Amino acid sequence: MNRRKPLPSPLLLLLLQLLAVSSQLIPSADTFTNHTTALPECLRGQASALLRLKRSFSTTNRSTIAFRSWRSGTDCCLWEGIRCRGTTGRVTSLDLGDRNLESPHLKVSPFEELTSLSRLNLAGNDFRMSEMPSTGLERLTRLTHLNLSTTNFSGQVPRSIGRLTSLVLLDLSFHFEPSLGPFHVDGKFRADLARRRQLTLPNLSALLADMGGLRELRLGFVDLSGQGDEWCTALARYTPNLRVLSMPFCELHGPICAPLAGLRSLSVIDLQHNRLTGPFPEFMADFSSLSVLQLSYNDLHGWVPPAIFQHKRLVTIDLHHNPGLSGTLPNFSADSNLENLLIGNTNFSGAIPSSLGNLKSLKKLGLGAQGFAGDLPSSVNANALKVLNLKRNQLQGVLPHDINKHCMLEAIDFSDNWIQGLLPRSLASCKNLEVLDIRNNQINDSFPCWMSTLPSLQVFVLSNNKFFGHVAPNVAKGKGICEFQSLRILDIGSNNFSGALPWDFFIKLKSMMVNTANGALVMEYQADLQRLQQEYQVATSLTYKGNSVTFEKIIRTLVLIDLSNNVFHGSISEAIGELVLLNILNMSHNSLTQSIPSKLGRLKQLESLDFSSNELTGVIPQELASLDFLTMLNLSDNNLKGRIPGSRHFLTFSNSSFLRNDGLCGPPLSKRCSNATTPTTTVSCPPKDKTADVMLFLFAGLGFGIGFAVVVIVTWVLPLRKKS
Repeated sequence: MNRRKPLPSPLLLLLLQLLAVSSQLIPSADTFTNHTTALPECLRGQASALLRLKRSFSTTNRSTIAFRSWRSGTDCCLWEGIRCRGTTGRVTSLDLGDRNLESPHLKVSPFEELTSLSRLNLAGNDFRMSEMPSTGLERLTRLTHLNLSTTNFSGQVPRSIGRLTSLVLLDLSFHFEPSLGPFHVDGKFRADLARRRQLTLPNLSALLADMGGLRELRLGFVDLSGQGDEWCTALARYTPNLRVLSMPFCELHGPICAPLAGLRSLSVIDLQHNRLTGPFPEFMADFSSLSVLQLSYNDLHGWVPPAIFQHKRLVTIDLHHNPGLSGTLPNFSADSNLENLLIGNTNFSGAIPSSLGNLKSLKKLGLGAQGFAGDLPSSVNANALKVLNLKRNQLQGVLPHDINKHCMLEAIDFSDNWIQGLLPRSLASCKNLEVLDIRNNQINDSFPCWMSTLPSLQVFVLSNNKFFGHVAPNVAKGKGICEFQSLRILDIGSNNFSGALPWDFFIKLKSMMVNTANGALVMEYQADLQRLQQEYQVATSLTYKGNSVTFEKIIRTLVLIDLSNNVFHGSISEAIGELVLLNILNMSHNSLTQSIPSKLGRLKQLESLDFSSNELTGVIPQELASLDFLTMLNLSDNNLKGRIPGSRHFLTFSNSSFLRNDGLCGPPLSKRCSNATTPTTTVSCPPKDKTADVMLFLFAGLGFGIGFAVVVIVTWVLPLRKKS
């Protein structure tokens, strides 16, 4: 057995010396414990105040999660949302933002002990339309950041907030997006729609007079209608260091005043959705730090200097819906940071510069409804582009056919132009595409079954073009795939489509059968840019209840099929009866024959039905009389016959719904039905197939006596046989 040779003694001594030195260089665990300065625990009074604040919120699952670390007897400096000053143990930051807490009102008594607070964030909690406390918050004299946004407060903004002279950030905004009519209310809380701007600020000057250090002011949805045009002079006078000015939906009036030019540090200006008038403030082109400029939905006019679009730091410029604004687009350099360029519904004109292709970060391009003319530049094909809106211009030429294979587009709107040629097959690369609207152009192509490979396509509008041929021809022949499973709006009206409508095409429209809408009801595309919520909503024009209606917002629950004004023939597919989410069905002005399928009675959500100007025959199915939401019905100019279904609902339709069907009779038409007219069974009468049910009842009911069965036969079965 081999043994190791002993180390030479000089080497052994050297190793021992190295171990001795290393033991002195590496401190022990005790050394760490003894020499680390212990952080002071928060003061007992501060912990008690915070626990009182905790108890002021209602106990919910969310509050349990938010306050799980807030336990009596523990160091409050270690509680979630709490920060303390290192040497004193006093609480300096209280952050309960976006916890979805609920409270009937904000108690200020806990803040009497928290006077060292420099940051207070209660945003995103629900105070149930209570008023802000009129006093108490002014004691927080060291407060630099106050965020009470989206807290569902109502009433006046208290003057006591104006005494917080150290404020750098003040956010009293309410993140609430109004909508069209009764369809959709999208807000964090159930807001009082009669008082959409729930907070009011009667005197902006009094609030800002002692806030010379303010750098960020957010008052979105605070009612400032009583200010007149003094709001602008107040900002210019009292907030010389302002960097972020966000006052959308504030009922601001008057012009943007010239003294505002003195706020040279402004980087974000959001004054959209107000009632501003007067000329465009050209001095804003001199704001070297400008990154976001939002002035949409006002009534500004005048020339917009092209230089403002060339700011190196500019990320968003949104001027749309100011019909009086005019200008031209400049040449864009490759070092531009522009992500959102929205100037639709203005009076801009000229050519669309090919240098748009230099905007590598561009995500939203909205140039719709104005005077741009000429050929569509092929350079409009940026990698990052998500929304492309060029509708209602005078653009010509063809659509770009070299769409990037990494296409990120979600919405495309080229409607109301003079675009010709084919749909570019490279659109199949846009796997995120939800909306394609090319109505009112000169596109000459066959039905694009190849677009069924786009998994997210929901709005498909091809109307008023020169499309031709069969819809889903490969499906009709048992070849290929044409399954638009996510589609919710299909409008191919006023083209030259022909042939029969295949059953397989309709049965694959799965999103018209099952509700797959995921929370957000309005189709919009959002990006959080420097904490400023940007949104661009998709609009389209559709035939709704016989009229052309522009939907400024496409409601995700709207389900529509419009096949009108084509040359379709054959019968109406019974598969349409499976599309139970349909709201609007228009198949008018075709050459459809045979009878109306009774299965359409399953479309309980249907509001508008138009089969006019076809060659339909037979009777009107009684099942249609049970469609309680149906408010527009047009069956005129067909070959229908028999009695119009006798229901109270059908009596609400006018004569025009049934005109020029020589065989129809009964209300609301003046033509009476003769005894020989084939009756349409009314809602109150049992159908004929009840005879079999009665016979079963007879056999089951023998134990109740022969006399009872005879009564049933005399009063029910015999009248039915006489009618038949």
